[in-house]
Amino acid sequence: MRNIKFGKPMIGEAEKSAVKKVLEGDILVHGPVSKEFETSFASFTTAPHAVSLSSCTAALHLSYFHYGIGPGDEVIVPAQTHNATVHAVELAGGKPVFIDAEIKTGNVDISQVESAITPRTKAISIVHYLGMPVDMDKIMAIASKHKLLVIEDCALAIGTYFKNRHVGLFGDVGCFSFYPVKHITTAEGGMIITKHASVAAGITRQRAFGVDRTPSERSIPGIYDVTMLGFNYRMSEIHAAIGIEQVKKIPGFLSQREENYFCLDKALREIDEVSLFDSTHGDFKSSYYCLSVMLNDRLTPKRFEIVDYLNKKGVGTSVYYPRPVPHFTYYRQKYKHPENAFPVASKISYSSIALSVGPHLNTEDMDYIATTMKDALKSLA
Repeated sequence: MRNIKFGKPMIGEAEKSAVKKVLEGDILVHGPVSKEFETSFASFTTAPHAVSLSSCTAALHLSYFHYGIGPGDEVIVPAQTHNATVHAVELAGGKPVFIDAEIKTGNVDISQVESAITPRTKAISIVHYLGMPVDMDKIMAIASKHKLLVIEDCALAIGTYFKNRHVGLFGDVGCFSFYPVKHITTAEGGMIITKHASVAAGITRQRAFGVDRTPSERSIPGIYDVTMLGFNYRMSEIHAAIGIEQVKKIPGFLSQREENYFCLDKALREIDEVSLFDSTHGDFKSSYYCLSVMLNDRLTPKRFEIVDYLNKKGVGTSVYYPRPVPHFTYYRQKYKHPENAFPVASKISYSSIALSVGPHLNTEDMDYIATTMKDALKSLA
């Protein structure tokens, strides 16, 4: 029996050495390492500007805060996403307006977006679900027509491209996550990329209390001004040191993910009882975060039995996500969407099992996952 973890941070000697070097120095925050990490990540994505932050949630929240989203403002958000996508809107004081998913990719159903726009709508939040790109031409056309901001949640989308352009560069801001099981990790952390120099400059200040000068920019130590409201959303030099080494490994990580994904995809598409998302085709290039299997209606009630079977055989699993966000208690009680609202997001949330294709695994592991899944379905049929 194998021990196939759903996610595993790929930390090597280079990352450990980089952290040690920072710890042996005397600058842990506001230093050159975080700037180097920003430069390297910007180079990978070809972003004009990148700003490191303490998490992707901080990046999302700070994006709305920077643009002045607040009480009375509405932001269109996908129902099928991590709750952090929507929490960021709530934390800014805005109101999330939920849109259902479309079944082929799990991404927002673009055909429903325009009808949800009101005079109070200020932004569209786009999530590239499981690293599968949204059709950004269509989104940007809607945003341009209605003069709306576009905030891209790219938490699972390092290496995701639409028309050969990295996601996060279509909208006003792209927000990335470096949580331990993401494509790369800094232990915890996030990044904003943007094509707007003014946004990068503003967020750089707002992530650090709104102070006008970093310690290295102060002619007299301890003397500075506060020119705007801000947060403590900085990334430390320790986290950034890990990130610099991780960025170097992105191409190899993505290559292994793609190989694993298509190996597993080929094997599981033979199974009539499940359906899979479209990942990469034409202008759409996925980052292959994981492979999510949707069970048919007959097997959906047995989902947790199937998960239990897989786990006991050493196959780690997850769910993306356990409920559509408007079905979580906080949002259900506040906005009172009925249980039958967002049927496609519900189908995905309540019938899917996420399987790993991470770079800590190989194609032999994919064969084992596929065989174990087939055995599970046969035993519980």
